[in-house]
Amino acid sequence: MAGRRRVRDVWLADDVGDAPVLGDILELAGEARVRVRQVPAGALRDEARSEAPQGVLAHADALPEADLDELLTRGRGEAPPFVACLDGITDPQNLGALLRSAECAGVSGVVLPRHRAAHVTPTVAKAAAGAIEHLPIAVVPGLPAALGRAREHGVWAVGLDVAGSTSLFDLALAGEPVALVLGAEGRGLSRLVRDRCDVLASIPLRGALPSLNVANAGALAFFEVARRRLS
Repeated sequence: MAGRRRVRDVWLADDVGDAPVLGDILELAGEARVRVRQVPAGALRDEARSEAPQGVLAHADALPEADLDELLTRGRGEAPPFVACLDGITDPQNLGALLRSAECAGVSGVVLPRHRAAHVTPTVAKAAAGAIEHLPIAVVPGLPAALGRAREHGVWAVGLDVAGSTSLFDLALAGEPVALVLGAEGRGLSRLVRDRCDVLASIPLRGALPSLNVANAGALAFFEVARRRLS
């Protein structure tokens, strides 16, 4: 448990079996004094609101929304901010996968637009594999304005775009604050968001297909930016 929000109770399906991870869940629940209930498998599936809940769920308070200005001025530990800005990602599986990759690569926060984009749902939470409990997420009225705010804070906005003139692998990144901007499935970055980026970078492709899935492209870009910031 990351401790960012209160867990009210944990449900276990009556047919869940004896998987080793259940012992860890029960131990953590006991340490946090969280009530554990055994319920019929059908009741748990109905309550989970996601496919294949795997026999366990927790009821918890809503995730706290992060403040945009804090994301743009505070990194992880002593590191400068490394923010992921997601421009209209609508597929929950892609959003969850991006959040998981972002957390693993050391991204310090994520910015999502309030409208025409996926937000954290049970499906996203499952695909993110726990990343939502560790990764601050700010929800903003519009991404172009958020990128304008990032510029005011001295954050360098790198837009990932198939038509970008700079290779992702040639970016000169050192210790400066960075916002990596990823576009929606299919259409990519919107015009206003593209115009607010300081540089547009592309991933060199060697095959016949013109682009990567946004979750795959994002994972590659997160770790490439992280690598260059450490070099």
